[in-house]
Amino acid sequence: MYYEVYGQGKPLVLLHGGGSTIQTTFGNIIPLLLKNRQIIALELQAHGRTGDRDAFLSFEQDADDVVQLLKNLQVAKADILGFSNGGQTTIEIALRHPYIVNKIILASAFYNRGAAVPQFWEGFNNATLSMMPTALQEGFLAVNNNQAALQNMFNKDVQRMKTFKGWTDEQISSIRVPTLIINGNLDVGSPEHAVQMHRLISNSTLVILPGVHGEYLGAIEALHNGKWAQTYIVDIIEAFLDI
Repeated sequence: MYYEVYGQGKPLVLLHGGGSTIQTTFGNIIPLLLKNRQIIALELQAHGRTGDRDAFLSFEQDADDVVQLLKNLQVAKADILGFSNGGQTTIEIALRHPYIVNKIILASAFYNRGAAVPQFWEGFNNATLSMMPTALQEGFLAVNNNQAALQNMFNKDVQRMKTFKGWTDEQISSIRVPTLIINGNLDVGSPEHAVQMHRLISNSTLVILPGVHGEYLGAIEALHNGKWAQTYIVDIIEAFLDI
């Protein structure tokens, strides 16, 4: 598993979205976050510079992989920020390994299929690599110049979303750690779904921001002309983590 560590202080783990790398999701925000804490950013199975295994992707396995890395780094407890599919992995960590979690940030994550319009799910039935944002393809190849590995990652990400079942309301409501839920008003998951998740997680705070999926974090595939205009998200994150 490939990972990078920046800064000093309380650890904040960053989990990227599907089809992404550390740099494509978090390259813009890391320099701001590392000023006040230690950042542990990693790439999940089959993504970027991390190896694959002879198995489909699963959020359960990703969660176990992240926790094993933290144990190897002798990190007893950490805050975790997961974006998109990384947010689903964060949900699984909070359910499977709550002892290692201090606070979690679910950024543009959803917990059931009702979060998105039917066309979103139907799109995976005929998905091809050419439909993947060019910025994400280039981001992958910049760190792992292997077209077959890119195709493999794409195939496995698509398969995971085609079979996504999510979690029950009861499972989500069992999350007890302090949680910050962030969603874009034009996100993949609807603002209404984010509100629903906020209602279920008793110790949660909800923030709805303008923009599309990943725009507020500075994810490269979401930016207009490469410009990130919502750096104020760092203040929101810091305020939540410092409470």
